[in-house]
Amino acid sequence: MFLFEAKRIIIVLIGALLNAIALNFFLISANVYASGFTGMAQILSSVFSDLLHIQGLSTGIILLILNIPVAILGWIKVGRGFTIYSFISVLFTTICLEVLPIVQISPDIMLNAVFGGVIAGVGIGITLKWGASTGGSDIVAMVLSRVKDKPIGTYMMVINGVIILLAGIIYEPENALYTLLALYVTTRVIDVLHTRHEKVTAMIVTTKADDLQKEIHNTMVRGITILPARGAYSKVDKNMLFLVITRYELYDLERIIQEVDPNAFTNIVETAGIFGFFRKND
Repeated sequence: MFLFEAKRIIIVLIGALLNAIALNFFLISANVYASGFTGMAQILSSVFSDLLHIQGLSTGIILLILNIPVAILGWIKVGRGFTIYSFISVLFTTICLEVLPIVQISPDIMLNAVFGGVIAGVGIGITLKWGASTGGSDIVAMVLSRVKDKPIGTYMMVINGVIILLAGIIYEPENALYTLLALYVTTRVIDVLHTRHEKVTAMIVTTKADDLQKEIHNTMVRGITILPARGAYSKVDKNMLFLVITRYELYDLERIIQEVDPNAFTNIVETAGIFGFFRKND
């Protein structure tokens, strides 16, 4: 488990470095904005430096400040493990943003939007795949989705919509269009690396159904249906756990299965929609 968690931290740090590279080498110099709280930090930094002429508040510093109250909220509402790794990602992103210089590799705003979007998408995608996030809007969207029982993507779309609108107001409308292009590219890359669906269905065939059910409920608030199953070749009686989770919980589910029953057979399928109760109420 030590090596497993060490690898997870390394992946999160690599993702944070890629996000910083996307910002300092492509997006910031072109006035093209990233998604979520990172984009908000860019906008606030631009407002302070260009409009209010207040220097010293860089994108990295503002990003860290914005994520402090969000980390507290995530600790209470989402989960400690997810929040800790997400804050590590934000902290290392801030450090990289302060250390790496802001350079303009190309004067072409479209090239900056596309390449910045691709690199940011890779950074966010691998971070999500290993059970963390880049903080900010991910955690806020998760909390709101649990309160209002609406898809996480709906809230992410609202947050990014505000960023696009502000990009057009503060600078030229053209910047808003290129910001939209960068966000689209980022989303597509995340879909390839992680999953395009907000929810997925897990079907786990195991001989340790009770142990798995207990560990899953200790980690996430999800209802589980347990069905009898039998191996076609072995003729051994087993059980199948059927549950629907969000894509952010995939890492935790994989870890639990590996710890409790490494021989379990698990099938993860994309879920287009669900009806009825999604959460297990306290």
